[in-house]
Parts: sequence; structure tokens; C-alpha cells
Amino acid sequence: MTQKILVIDDDKMVRWPLCQKLQREGFVTYEGGDGSEGLHQLEEKDVDMVLLDLKLPGDDGIEVLRKIKAYDQDMTVVMMTGHGTVESAVEAMKLGAFDYLRKPFNPDELMQVIGKVDELKALKREVQSLRLRTAEKITDENLIGKSPSMQSVISQAKMVAAAETANVLLLGESGTGKNLITEVIHNLSPRKNEPFVTITCTAMPGHLIESELFGYEQGAFTDAKTSKKGLCEVADGGTLFLDEIGDMPLELQAKLLGFIESHSFRRIGGTRNINVDLRIIAATNKDLKKEIHDGRFREDLFYRLNVFQIALPPLRNRQDDIPLLTQFFIDKFNRKLNKGVTRAADNVVAAMKRYAWPGNIREFQNMIERSMILAEHGELTTADFPPDLFGDAASQEMNDFILPPEGIQFEDMERSLVRQALERTNWNQTRAARLLGFTRDQMRYRVKQFGFS
Repeated sequence: MTQKILVIDDDKMVRWPLCQKLQREGFVTYEGGDGSEGLHQLEEKDVDMVLLDLKLPGDDGIEVLRKIKAYDQDMTVVMMTGHGTVESAVEAMKLGAFDYLRKPFNPDELMQVIGKVDELKALKREVQSLRLRTAEKITDENLIGKSPSMQSVISQAKMVAAAETANVLLLGESGTGKNLITEVIHNLSPRKNEPFVTITCTAMPGHLIESELFGYEQGAFTDAKTSKKGLCEVADGGTLFLDEIGDMPLELQAKLLGFIESHSFRRIGGTRNINVDLRIIAATNKDLKKEIHDGRFREDLFYRLNVFQIALPPLRNRQDDIPLLTQFFIDKFNRKLNKGVTRAADNVVAAMKRYAWPGNIREFQNMIERSMILAEHGELTTADFPPDLFGDAASQEMNDFILPPEGIQFEDMERSLVRQALERTNWNQTRAARLLGFTRDQMRYRVKQFGFS
């Protein structure tokens, strides 16, 4: 809803009750008794909308409207008058007024106009989002991976993108890139220039998800001061992405099933059927067949969504992709952080291949970003990562060491490892100590013991 409203009217007996009404509805209000005072308030305050009387002392409402638009072309202005004519209304609209209210108007008329303002602003935000998304398309080039499992995912995404009406179900652990695949499918499809709308089914209670999906009419419930379009309506012509569909409440699943079957719905409190044309993509990290068995997910909804299924592999099953992903994110964060890192050390990449990555790509990306922030040189080393991140991998490396039959000189090996750690960290004793699992005091002792300087 619009939050801050400036009321410009020379009649205090009109202006004051109107401000009181708006404040009771949750708005912040400012007042101006004439055009000059109103323009001063506009310059001083953060205003979202102006209610402007047409007949004012000094400059009339039309002239004040001109000055408001000269100050802020995008300001929403609604004219009010008890003396207006059709000609003055037309002139005001030509100058950029959003709407026109004739006095005396009741509170419901005003709230309807404010509702229209909010819908228009939401639509403008959606258009802006669409323009930004169109300017920087996420396509299959953003999918990094040469492993057979990832190549299969990329191939399937391309095929289903061409079938623009087929519903898609994405399965995979959290962080495997389901959101990215969804955007790739949308941007490779004939719907690519239409809206792409996302709703996360875990983010709110069932009744709020329903109102977000299908919208509501004014008066449908206590807080429904105006009508509101749902995301199904906003996504008309494009793609609706239902993220974490496995967490949708059962009672809403039945309504979603009806919508998928008919592509028709009614707003909450409405009596009119609204038809839309869109593709539905759903994603979950849950085992939906188990959810069905346990009575938490409708079997008929599963089959409606599961027209085309894509299973995303966890990162631990994509070891061949680790070097590619590492370089991709190094390049990405070089640009973002203005760094000059060229690569990751071979032992880092080897350790990352052995790590299980329970958070998958999301964890991997966050860890590379963290290491890039810490990096002081052109190569990422294990010193740039949390000390315990590769603990299991380091232990495995030691376990794999085989003592030669002739034995070794342990002190010579230790001296060599200490020197390598110091050289790799540009003789930073603290970071070198982390590489070898020493404390700083233990490292100082060895530096002195081996005569390094």
C-alpha cells in the first residue's frame, strides 16, 4: 500500500477529516493549505502520492499540478474538486493526473483509487524487473558442467523449454541450482519475453500463499481494503515458478490442482472466473513419493506437475565439474571484488573434489567468495579457507601416505614442508601455520629450529 500521502486543500474542514481517515487506515499524512505550502511539503517530505484540490487560492490546482510534475514527473497526483467540469478533468489528466475524485466522495471511493495506484506501481515494478531480466538473460551458457549427469540436465532443460506448455517438476537437494534451471527453461522458451514470477511455498502460511497466488477482491477479508491481482494473473503469458512445492499445505494443494487442470481461478471473495495462459515449473528437495505415502502430498497433484521431471545431481556426484566451477566463481568474484586471483592451488582443487559439499553449489559459491575476500595473492590456497573445511580431506591425504621400505628422515621432511608452507604464503607465519595445522607459536619454534629467516 502507498504509505505517505500529501493532502493539498484550502478547506481545513475537508483536509483534516480526510487526513484522520487516512491515518486510521495506516497511512502517514502531510497537509498543505494552498499550492505554495503543498509544494514546500513536497520538497521537504518523502511523499508517495498527492491528493490535490482543483480550486485553491493563488495558483489553482491545474497550475499546482504543473509545478508538481515539473518537480517530480513520476509523482502520483489525484485531483479533488466540488466545482470541476469535464473540461478541467480532461486537462488535469493530460497534464499527468492519475485520477479524479468529485466531492463529496466516500472513503470507499478514495481507497479504490489508492488501490489502483498500488496496482499500477506493482505493475511498473514487474515491468522493470522483466526489462532487467531480458537485458541479462540466464541461458544454458550459465550452466557449468561437463560431467555426464550435468550434461543430461542441460540437454533436458533445452528440450522442455521448446515445449512451452509442459509443466516441469525439478527434484534435487537444497542448493543444487533448481532456481537457475528454472530461469534457463523460461529464457530458452517462446515465453522468454513474458513475466517470470516466483513464489516460495515455505515463506508464508497457507492462507497467505492462496491470496498471493490468486489475489483477492476488496472486502474479501478484514485487511482487504482494495482488490489485488494474484501472481497467477501477473504471470499470464509467462512462467509461474512454485518453489518448495513439497511444503505447500494440503488444503491449498486441492485448489492448485483445480487451477492447473483448468488454468482458471477466482480471486478470494470474487465471483468471476479469470483465465490465464502460463507454464508451471515446480521444485522441491523432498521425496514426493514418500510425502504421498505419508499423506502430506496429493498424488493427483504430483502427476499434474510431473509432466516432465528433471533430477539435479548433488555436487558430490559431479567431481569432474569442480575445476570448472572453481574457475567460474574465481572469475565472477574477481569482477565483483576487484581482485586479481588467477587460479586455485592444485591441492585446494583436489581437496574440494573429496569434500562432500552438503550445501551443494550454494555452499561452494559462498566458500569461494569467502576465500576470494581473504586472498592476498594470485592463487587461492588452503590458508584462504576455514581451517576445518578440508579436515576430512587432509586426514585422507595423510592416511594415503605410504612409508617407503627404506624409511625417511622425518626432520628433513618436516623442514621441507615448513619451507613450502612459508613460500606459498609469502612467508606469512600465521597463514603458513594454518596450512600445516600448527599454532603460530609452533610455527615460530620450527622457523627458529630450522634457521629460516
